[in-house]
Amino acid sequence: MSGLGRRTFVGAAFAATAAASVMTEKDKLDRIASNSWPIRHIFKGWPNVKTATMTFDSKMSTDMKKKYGEITMLDFPQFTKDKFPGVTKMDIFSGLFGDVSDPSMFQDQTGMFDGASRTTREFQPRSASGRKWLDKMASTMVKTGTSCQHISNNAPLDICELDPALRKRGVAVAKEWIDAGNILGAKSMRVNSGGPRIVPAAGPDPKTGYPKNDAIVKYLGNCIESFKEMADYGGKKGVRVTLENHWGLTASPTNIRTIIDEVNHEYCEASPDFCNWEHEYLLYNGLKELAPYSHTNVHAKYWDRWGENNDIRRSVKIMLAADFRGTFALEYEAGPWDGVEGSQYIFKEVLAGLG
Repeated sequence: MSGLGRRTFVGAAFAATAAASVMTEKDKLDRIASNSWPIRHIFKGWPNVKTATMTFDSKMSTDMKKKYGEITMLDFPQFTKDKFPGVTKMDIFSGLFGDVSDPSMFQDQTGMFDGASRTTREFQPRSASGRKWLDKMASTMVKTGTSCQHISNNAPLDICELDPALRKRGVAVAKEWIDAGNILGAKSMRVNSGGPRIVPAAGPDPKTGYPKNDAIVKYLGNCIESFKEMADYGGKKGVRVTLENHWGLTASPTNIRTIIDEVNHEYCEASPDFCNWEHEYLLYNGLKELAPYSHTNVHAKYWDRWGENNDIRRSVKIMLAADFRGTFALEYEAGPWDGVEGSQYIFKEVLAGLG
């Protein structure tokens, strides 16, 4: 049994039990993960590198550091326990790894982004100093009684790139990070599909006049092959690779389902975000489409780009209806609060949605 058939079968097998069970407060807290992205502004050295597409709000950073102090990722486990009582699982962002005062942990990495070459400064998991830092982070989690549920990773590039050499390098970077995830005990890791930020549109088939999109097929094929390789490697390391509805290929929930079905591997799944959609009709319909493909982590997000049409409780219930048993990571994006306040608002909404 493969693809959606397998997922439907597994979901049906547990549906009655899940529906009948009532979660205790501890059960609910076990289903929640803190998220480092909303509070990136208080991290020392943020942003470690600036790119043409990255915005940096210096006032936000100054104001938040004045209010909450400055931290590093090594402080984030205790920060999680202090700001989100009872939560011990974490979703951590790759761009906040390492000690920015030690340049030996980092290296410039060049890859394609939206059709243009882009260089970023990335943490190097296989460097000697990087490995020591990972070991220290793992030790810190043990001491604080926390765990890494998911790594939201932006480091691997070119995963569906048409240039074979670039794609090979992108997969190699992803494997280095899967090793890092293994050290930290991460259950899953997001890898962006890469390719054009806005995917090629269909055009008329010259023979039939019907819509046809040969360009996107090439990117999908490369993405599928890359995720097959990463899922095989992740299976050996105990770290699932996931696709999030970001940009390019993964802006479409149907594309994500297609990739996962074609990869057809236990260690490849979806990690949908409640708000990263192209239009408002996908807010709940897109989530319903991906829910059966999601098992480990989702981003429970508030983002004011959707106005009042951002019902976190409704989204939580959509995931539960699909028998999702993973964690809801508290990823506040933008709105009337700062990153900590926004995450705490989502915290309350997710708890309410869990019933």
